[in-house]
Amino acid sequence: MPLLLTGRGFRRDLEASGCLAVHAPLEGGAETRLLRRLRGAGYRTRLTSARGLGDPEVFLTQKHGIRPPHLGHHSVGRGAAVGEVQEVVPQLGDLLDGDEQVALWLLEGQVLSRSELLSLCDLCRREPRLRIVVEMGGARSLRWQPMRELLGS
Repeated sequence: MPLLLTGRGFRRDLEASGCLAVHAPLEGGAETRLLRRLRGAGYRTRLTSARGLGDPEVFLTQKHGIRPPHLGHHSVGRGAAVGEVQEVVPQLGDLLDGDEQVALWLLEGQVLSRSELLSLCDLCRREPRLRIVVEMGGARSLRWQPMRELLGS
């Protein structure tokens, strides 16, 4: 696997575009190797799923409210029938403290809409330390391209 020995080409493309679309082998392993290479290059990394992300910019960078699922056993007299709003911290809040580069790897990115993917690209443009890698599906071998190129805009 000479492609994954250094990860320099991947890191160079990630730094140039900010947001990459990745097609990785389904047996796994490529993401952890590349994340280890990014950590070795001084990045702070986080691996998470794109499912349930909601509005990507708000969930990643701003304090926001969520409602827990209604299980049918709660009194509807308190709050609302769907539950009380709970405030949660942003997923990248602790990683963006400091001066280090931040790399976020999103699994199952194929569930995101085109507008959500574009908002991730815009977020990388506004926050120069942030780099996002989105897995867009499986492939026989590891390949990547800039997200904007994949979306055709």
